[in-house]
Order: sequence, then C-alpha cells, then structure tokens
Amino acid sequence: MGAAHHIPSIAILVVAGGRGARAGDGLPKQYRPIAGMTLLARTLHGLHMAMPQAALKVVIHKDDLDQYAASVAELSPADRARLLPPAFGGASRQESVRNGLEALASEGAPDIVLIHDAARPFADAALVARAIEAAEIHGAAAPGVPLADTIKEIDGAGVVVATPDRARLRAVQTPQSFRFDLIMKAHRAAAAGGRDYTDDAMIAEAAGVKVHIFEGDAANFKLTTQQDFARAMEQLKQPAFADLPDIRMGQGYDVHAFGPGDSVWLGGVAVPHTHGLAGHSDADVLSHAITDAILGAIAEGDIGAHFPPSDPQWKGAASSIFLARACELVRARGGAIANVDATIICEAPKIGPHRERIRESLAATMGVEIGRVAIKATTTERLGFTGRQEGMAALAIATVRLPG
Repeated sequence: MGAAHHIPSIAILVVAGGRGARAGDGLPKQYRPIAGMTLLARTLHGLHMAMPQAALKVVIHKDDLDQYAASVAELSPADRARLLPPAFGGASRQESVRNGLEALASEGAPDIVLIHDAARPFADAALVARAIEAAEIHGAAAPGVPLADTIKEIDGAGVVVATPDRARLRAVQTPQSFRFDLIMKAHRAAAAGGRDYTDDAMIAEAAGVKVHIFEGDAANFKLTTQQDFARAMEQLKQPAFADLPDIRMGQGYDVHAFGPGDSVWLGGVAVPHTHGLAGHSDADVLSHAITDAILGAIAEGDIGAHFPPSDPQWKGAASSIFLARACELVRARGGAIANVDATIICEAPKIGPHRERIRESLAATMGVEIGRVAIKATTTERLGFTGRQEGMAALAIATVRLPG
C-alpha cells in the first residue's frame, strides 16, 4: 500500500493491543490459534465478510508487529485489500482507541466508525448492519443483550443494597458505532479531562451524547478465558454430516475473455500469464463457477442476483467475497459444504504448478478442509474459443448437506 489511503464512508477500528492475561500464559489472546486461524485473523475476516466496503484498521501493541504480520498473512487477498496500516496502542484501551481514531482522521476521516474488540470473532453481517443503521440515525450506539439473571447491587461488606429491574438493563457488546466527528471530539475531551473510561459509549455519554442501544447478539461473545476459547471452538465446529440428511447438488459454469494484464485470478490466487481476464469484478472464473454451484445447490439464484455487475461497488472486487457469501448462506440454514469439484478449461496458463495453492485458497475462503476441494484442468485440443486462447471457462459441482 502507498502512503495515501482512501477511506470509504465506513471504517471499522479493531482494538487488539491488550495482553489477554486471563486467557492463560502464552501469546496475547488475539494471536492465539482458533480453528486454524489466529483469533485476530478470524475477527478481521468476519468483519470483512460482514461489510466488504468498510476499511479495516487495527490498533496493536508496539511489541506485536511480527505477530500482527503473521496474522494478516493468514487473510485472503480480498480481506487484505481493505486493511489499512495498523496504529499503535497506548497504556489503556481508551488511549489505544483514541490513537486509532487519530490515525483514521489523519488518513481521511470516514463518516461512520465502528469500534470493535479483536476478541469478538462472531460479529455477523446482520449485527454490523444494525450498528451502521443505528449510528446513522442516532449518532452514537452500542449493541446490548438482555440479562438472564437477576442483578444485585452490594456494598463493601457484601450486603445487598439494591435489586435493579433487569428488564431495563443490557449487557453491552461491540461493535459500538458512531458518527466519526462525534466520537473523535468526545475522545479528545475525555483525554483532556484525565479520566479513564472502560468503553466508548461511556466516553460519548460523558460528552453529553445520548447513546442508543440496539439489538445485540448472544453469539457475539468476547473470548476472555480458556473456557471461552473452548466455547468458540464448539461454535465453529461444522455440523456432523449424519445430522444433515438433505443432500443437495448444484452446478456452475462461467466464462471470461482474456484482456490486458499479466496474471489471471483463479480461486483467489494470482496465476502469472500473458493476459488477464476481463470482467466487472476480478474475473475469477473458477470462483464464479463454484459460487454458482453452491447457490444452485440451495436454490438461491445465481451470482448475478446477489452481486449484480451493474452495481459499481463490485467493480474490481475480489471474487472470494462472492464465494464466502454463498457459503454463509449454506451455514445460515444450518448446513455444510460436503464437496466441491471443479474443472478449469484453457490452453494456458498451466494450472498444475498452482493447483495446491488454489485448493488451499478456496478451502480457506469456504471454511472447509482442503480434502473437500478438488480442482482439475483440461484443454479443448485447440478447438473453440478456449482452444484459440480467447478466454477461459470453468465448470463446478458442489455437494451441500442441509438439515432434514
């Protein structure tokens, strides 16, 4: 990335500068592995999938540059495309957030900023959409979930002094969302006042701003202890196929013509070639075919219905966004992807040397084991448009299993 960065109207500031002592000894918790990815990488990937248009900026500890770089390397090119350079945190969470906000301000302030804990990897598209809408309407907002237990207020001796009405109480989560100018001004005022606050909604409140509480999500829990990591692993576990008796299959087919360029995108991997592929997005013919196959298996239309080429926001977009969305639709039904089998049709470039990287990239985007992704390549013996090297085609079949 160059020195200048365009900030879209929405930015997500991810706070990842803590030490995570309550999670046990070892690396700071945001850099610990969870289901094959570090916690930070999983959180960033989830946020990008939830709001692909948003810029992502992470606030890290100054000693964690190597761990941060390793986590970022786990992300897909599409995830990294929206990632701005990290900011360095301070002695407190409040100072760390302010540093991140100041960095965003210096790079070109967004209209809306969401402030999110790196230790909450399960913020989904619906929650993020509610956060953005609440900030647009109210200026300052935070997600909250009702309390299941009765709450008691006690004194220093442990004696109950009050029992608040739990119907009026909420456990507050992140992402908290704000008009950028509002929260930047509030943070600067809080720093000048010298008081330390535990969350950004409190800082807005201290500045006289009314903070709206919108519907949170119980699944969006924060990983603090080792037990939380175990709970997260259970939440990420793919359903057992024995519990998914409805077996579906879908097929996909896509074609793109060659155009200017020095590489073609295949399954999220840039394969060197004498030409690129022409298309509204990155023209990843393989990812497009697989996406359509998955959508076909669950009868959810085609890629064009979800990501119309007439929409300028998808111009040049990474096709891993489309593929990940199709997989999310499967999981939203409680299902799982059992297998993908795809064939690339072209005279050149040679696919064999890149096959394993392509399989790894696709498996990571789909959230499946690499053994469930098969990629083959063939030519048409110089017949037809692929034989004349005018373009490439791809065929795909996806097997999906859903609850009965």
